[in-house]
Amino acid sequence: MRLNGKRSSLACAVRAALLLSAVALVPATTAGLAAVDARVAPQFGRLFDVYRLVKANYVDQTDDDKLVKGAIDGMLASLDPHSAYLEGASLERLRTMIDGNYQGLGLSVVMDEGTVKVVAPMKGSPAEKAGIKAGDYITHLDGKLIYGGDLDDAVARMRGAPGTSIKLTIFRPGRQGTFDVTVTRATIDLQPVTSQLDGKIGVISVNEFSTNVGRDVFENLQKLRAQSGNHLTGLILDLRGNPGGELDEAVALSDLFLTQGDIVSQRGRVASENAVWHAETAFPGDAAKGLPIIVLIDAGTASASEIVAGALQDQHRALIMGERSFGKGSVQTMIPLDKDHAVKLTTARYYTPSGHSVQEGGIHPDIRVPQLSDPDARRRNELAERESDLARHLVNEAGLDDKKLENDLKDDPRFKMTADELKAKGIKDFQLWYAEQTMDHTAGLPPLASGAAPAKGK
Repeated sequence: MRLNGKRSSLACAVRAALLLSAVALVPATTAGLAAVDARVAPQFGRLFDVYRLVKANYVDQTDDDKLVKGAIDGMLASLDPHSAYLEGASLERLRTMIDGNYQGLGLSVVMDEGTVKVVAPMKGSPAEKAGIKAGDYITHLDGKLIYGGDLDDAVARMRGAPGTSIKLTIFRPGRQGTFDVTVTRATIDLQPVTSQLDGKIGVISVNEFSTNVGRDVFENLQKLRAQSGNHLTGLILDLRGNPGGELDEAVALSDLFLTQGDIVSQRGRVASENAVWHAETAFPGDAAKGLPIIVLIDAGTASASEIVAGALQDQHRALIMGERSFGKGSVQTMIPLDKDHAVKLTTARYYTPSGHSVQEGGIHPDIRVPQLSDPDARRRNELAERESDLARHLVNEAGLDDKKLENDLKDDPRFKMTADELKAKGIKDFQLWYAEQTMDHTAGLPPLASGAAPAKGK
C-alpha cells in the first residue's frame, strides 16, 4: 500500500494486473531475512530431506531452480490468496505496465484452480468492446485447451501485434455451456481516470489506483466544472470493477472530498504496520465544494477502492450505490529480494474510519441497485466470487457469517425492468442511469457547507 516516500518503478507497475492489491514497497534487509527462529530448524531439516529424496529417486532428472521455486510458492500459497512469489515472467508482466502501454487484449487475469479467470476487462479495451465480463473463465485460446497450464504462457499467447485476432472460448457463470469470442488485439493505453459530463452531472470513473490518480481526479473535476459553465449539480464517482492499487492514492482521492477526520487505519502483528491516515487537505478544502456525491460500487470493487468508498461513507460525504463490494481488507507489502525476484506478503488488515473491517464483509451500499441492463448480471452477482470465497482467506475478526451478508436480496419494485426494456429506452448502464436520476432529484438544492455531511439515504 504505502510507499514510504519512495516511488520505485516496481511499485508504479503494481497495477490492475495484481488482483485486488493495495501494496506497500519496503526494502528487504539481510538481518530480517536471516532472523529465523531456532525452533523451526527441524522443519527445515525435513524440507531438505524431501529435497534429497526427490533428487535421488524422482523418475526424471529434476531442476534445482524449479524445486526451490515450488517450495517458495507452496510456502506463500499456504498463507492466504494474496501472498505470492514473483520472478521472471510474472515480474516482467508488471514491468510492461509501468508506462500504461502494451499490445494485447486489455484483460486483467489470474489463475483460479487451473483456469484463467478474468478479473476485469480494461475500459475501452478490445476485450471490453468484444463483451468480455469480469468473472468470465477462458478455457481455450484459438481452440486449444489452456486449463491446468501456466498463466504467463496464456498471457503471452493473448498478447501480440495490433490488428491480429485471437479466438477465446468463454465459460460464463449463469450461462449454459461455453461460447466463442474473437478479439482483435490493439495497443492498450491504460487510462486510470476517465470522465464525462451528463447534463450538469459530472461522472468520473477511476479504473485503478496507480500513481497520480488523486491528481488526475482533481484535474478531471476541474475540467467537468469548466464544461458545465461552473454549474455542476453533482458528482458520480464510479469505482465499479476497480481492483485496487496504491494506498496513498486511495488516501489522496478520499482527501480530495474530506476536510477533516480519519480516512483509513491499518493494524498488523508487527507494530510498524500500525498506522492511521487522516484528511489533511492535500488539495484545497473540499474539491467538490459541497456538491452531492454518489459512489458506485460492485463485486469487483476491491481493496484501495473499498478504502475510498468506506471513508466517504463513514464520514457521511457520499451516498454509496450498487452492489456489495469484494471484501478485501488486507495490506500487501512488496519486498524486493533482488532486481529479478520479489515477495508480495500480507502484513496487516485495514479499517474504515468507524473501525469497520472490510475483510470478508466488504462495503455495503446505502442503496442496493442491481445492474439490470446486463441480462446476465443478476445470476453472475449471485455466483460472484468474493474474498470470503477464496481458499485460506483472512478471517474477519468480528466473525461474520457470509450467508447473512446476502440476506437483502428481495426484489425491489423499482427494479422490475428487463434488459430488453432498458435497451429499448436507450439505457445501456442501469446503475449509472439510476444514480443520475437520484442526483437529478437534488437539482436546485444549495450545496453543502464545506466539510458538512450530506444525508444518507436508505
